[in-house]
This record gives sequence, C-alpha cells and structure tokens, in this order.
Amino acid sequence: MPGRTEVEESGSVTQTAPDSVAEPTATPKPRRRRARWIVLITVLVLVLLGGGSALAAALYLRSVEAGIERVDAFEQVPEESRPVKVAHDAKNILILGSDTRDPENTSGSRTDTIILAHLPKDRASAQLISIPRDTWVHVPKSKDGQRGGRDAKINAAYAWGGVPMMVQTVERFTGVRIDHVAIVDFAGFKEIIDALGGVEITVERSFTSTHSLLPGGRREFKKGRQVMDGAQALDYVRERYAFPDSDFARIRHQQQVIRAILDKAASGGTLTNPAKLNAFIRASADAVSVDKTLSLLDLGMELRHLRSSDLTFLTSPSKGTGRIGSESVVLADTEKAKEFYDAVRRDAVPEILRAAK
Repeated sequence: MPGRTEVEESGSVTQTAPDSVAEPTATPKPRRRRARWIVLITVLVLVLLGGGSALAAALYLRSVEAGIERVDAFEQVPEESRPVKVAHDAKNILILGSDTRDPENTSGSRTDTIILAHLPKDRASAQLISIPRDTWVHVPKSKDGQRGGRDAKINAAYAWGGVPMMVQTVERFTGVRIDHVAIVDFAGFKEIIDALGGVEITVERSFTSTHSLLPGGRREFKKGRQVMDGAQALDYVRERYAFPDSDFARIRHQQQVIRAILDKAASGGTLTNPAKLNAFIRASADAVSVDKTLSLLDLGMELRHLRSSDLTFLTSPSKGTGRIGSESVVLADTEKAKEFYDAVRRDAVPEILRAAK
C-alpha cells in the first residue's frame, strides 16, 4: 500500500487521512453518440480471440468501426512540445475513462480513470499503467496559450482543454509519446457484466459503498470471493472513501473488474458463441470515442494471440496522498517515475516490470 503523507503550504510533511477532493471547474461535455462498442473492452476482448474466431471478429468489427465517434486528439497539441518517439514499433494508447452515472460526478467532463496502455514491439504482452486522477503535475499551456500553464491535478487538464490538453499533460508527465487515444464511460461495465451473467470478484475486506445504485445509495460488501452482477460491480469500482488508500483502492478494483470481465468472457463460451458474442457487444451501448487514426480492427488483429494472463496492471509510482494548499492530491514519486517511464519509452519490458515494484 502506498505511503500516505500530507504536504502543508509551508512544505512540511505530516500524516493525513484521505478527505474530499476539490475538482476543477468543468467545461461543457462534447456531444456523445450511442455506439455499439465500448472501446476499452473491445480492445481487451479482441486480444483473447484466435484463429477463426479472430477472423469472424475482424469482419464484424469492420462493419461497426465506421460508426465509432472520432475525436481530434492531437491537432491542438504543439508538436514542438511532444516527446520524441524512441521505440517506433511499440504503441502507447492513452485510455481515458469517466463514470457519468456516478452520483459524485456533477461536472460531466471529469476523467476518473487515466490508463497508459503500452504494447511492446513483439506484441507478446501489454502493460496497463493507471495514473491516479489526483496526481499533482504541471499542466502545460494549450496551443492557443489561453489555458493551463500551472500545477494542478492531472484530471484538470481534461476539464480545461479536453483530450488534446490531457495528451499534452500525460506526455509531459511521463515523457512517453502517445500514439492513440480511447475515451470510455466505465458505467458501461454494468451492461457488459450483466450480458456475461456476472463476474467473480474477490473482495479484499468488508466495506460499505456510499455511492450505490441501490435506493438510499448504500450497499454492503462482504470479504471473500463472490459473483457480482453489473450494478454490484459498478458500486464496487466506484467506492474510494471506505479505504485508507482511497483512489488507489479504486484503481485496484477497476483493474480487478477488467480482468474478471476478460476471464469470464474467455471461460464462459461468449467468444465462441455468435449469439452470446453479439449480445455481449450490444450490451456495451455507452461506448464513446477514439482518435481519428486508431483502427480497432488492425489493433485487434495485432493482439489476437494475447491472453488475459499476458496483461500486467500497474500503477504510476507515487509517494501516496497529501495536501497542497486546500487540495487533496496524489504526490508523484518523480525519481521512480522517471526511471519507470524511461523504460516504457524505450520498450524495455523487463525494466518496466522491475521499476514498477
């Protein structure tokens, strides 16, 4: 569990417990189209496909890919500020997630989840790196110079300048050049999980969710292995106040549910049953958008030999939580992060895994 510290305005450090998080002022949310594909789940599910199933999935994906909403992720990013691409055959995909149905989420344009997915040159594995949304970073100025240019929580970049400013901020923080972007509404997990008939989750300790879909907004979770339906799983991944490590616990639970979805889809016969597969995809009705150059068909074919056991979930190095001024933040471990993201940039997978420890 990461250490927890508090940084006072004077610079001194004291122990603190997590508290409420001040959010940046939001800009209006871009128009969202109902789509038939949740991008993150599609990419991860397609890595489980092989042989004839991969061909069938590719043909099906070709028929729906044209309907996916595209966003301008890079044109407003100043080229001169972007990191140089070092490992040209590796890919780095920025996955941004929000939960628009979360009662906590009143702004509508907050990024609750930030994942940097690294696909090595050999495509033999994938590393999914979660960056806590409250990580205190420098948000660079936008291309027009009107926004940013100061330190803030990393998710402020999306509220201030949308996807392009988030790309700028993540690239500046990590030194890793982003190749593609996918934006996901994690509330869509509910429909996906229900289509699968639930997923098995091991709850690390008993707790009460205070942002539940149930009337009254509360749900009890008991320690141990259990099958969760979509509503239960969504409550599970939303909760952070019940845990001493707050958003780090929520990150762990998001990663846990993603893996559980993949394991259930692979073991439950969903991918080999056309009717079930179609229902599974159509249940993912709250999909969002990808950048203008990302082809899910090509990506799925590249990754078709991977299995869920080839995915490694990591969290960006940090010193834990603290306070800067009036804000509760996550303090990046800049020394460890530099080593870690340098390994990502160079596509040095053994070093990535070693540095993450």
